[in-house]
Amino acid sequence: MLTQVAEGVLNHQSELLENNAVVVQGRAGVLLIDAGITGAEMACLANDLRELGQPVVAGFSTHADWDHVLWHPDLGDAPRYGTERCAAFMREVRSGVDWRARVTEGLPEEIADETPLDLYGIITALPAGTTRVPWDGPAVRIIEHDAHAPGHAALLVEESGVLAAGDMLSDVFVPMLDVSTADPIGDYLATLDLFEGVADGVAAVVPGHGSVGGAEEFRARIDLDRAYVEALRGGGGGDDPRIGPSVREGWEWVREIHTGQLQSLAQKG
Repeated sequence: MLTQVAEGVLNHQSELLENNAVVVQGRAGVLLIDAGITGAEMACLANDLRELGQPVVAGFSTHADWDHVLWHPDLGDAPRYGTERCAAFMREVRSGVDWRARVTEGLPEEIADETPLDLYGIITALPAGTTRVPWDGPAVRIIEHDAHAPGHAALLVEESGVLAAGDMLSDVFVPMLDVSTADPIGDYLATLDLFEGVADGVAAVVPGHGSVGGAEEFRARIDLDRAYVEALRGGGGGDDPRIGPSVREGWEWVREIHTGQLQSLAQKG
C-alpha cells in the first residue's frame, strides 16, 4: 500500500524488514528508489502505480546491499540508476558463475523463496560526480558518501524536501558501518556532517528501514547516530535505544549487528 510522505512523494513499506520503497512523481511517470524485497510486494507496488496511471520511468538503488538492488518485471524496463561504485560492485557480483547461489545463501530464510533474482543488481552507472538523477521530474540531488557501503547515495527531492536516506538514519537499525574501509568511524561521522549540512532543506526523512520522520526527527536521528558512532570508539554504544533495554519487540536481533561491529573494529585496532 502506498502512503503519502509529501506532495508528489509516496512510500511503500515491506513487511519483514520494513524496507521503504520511495516513489517520486514526475511529469511522465515516477522515479522508484529501492524497489522492495519480495516478488509479491513489488508486484503490489507495480499494481498500485498502474492504478495511479504512473509508470516507472526511472529507478535508483541507493547502494549495493541485496535488499536495495532487486526488481520485478511488472515494474517495467526503465533504467535503474546507481552511483558508479554501486554499479561496479554489482557487476563484480554478477560476474561470478555461482552468483545466484551466493546471493540466495544470504537471504533471510523467511523470504528466500519469494525474492526474485533474475533482475538482481542490474544497475546503470552514473558517471562519478553526478549530482542529479537524470529524469524528467522534480530535481533529485544525489548525496554520495562513504558510510555503510561502497558508492552509497542518499537522494534529496529538493522541491518537497524529502530525503531518501538508504541504510542511514533508521529508527530500527543502529548505524551499520562499512568496516572494510581504513576509517569506518570517520567515514560515518563525515556523512552525518553532510546530512547536517542539508538539514535546512529537509522536511522529511525516509530511511531504508523503519519509520518516516519529520524535520525535527531528522535532526534527532543525526544526533543519535553520531552519539552511537562516537561511542563505538571506546567499545560503547550498547545503551542506544535501538538495541538497549527499550529495543522494539521483534528487533532484539539488531544487538548482534552491534556486537559484530565492536568485534570488527577491535580487530582493526
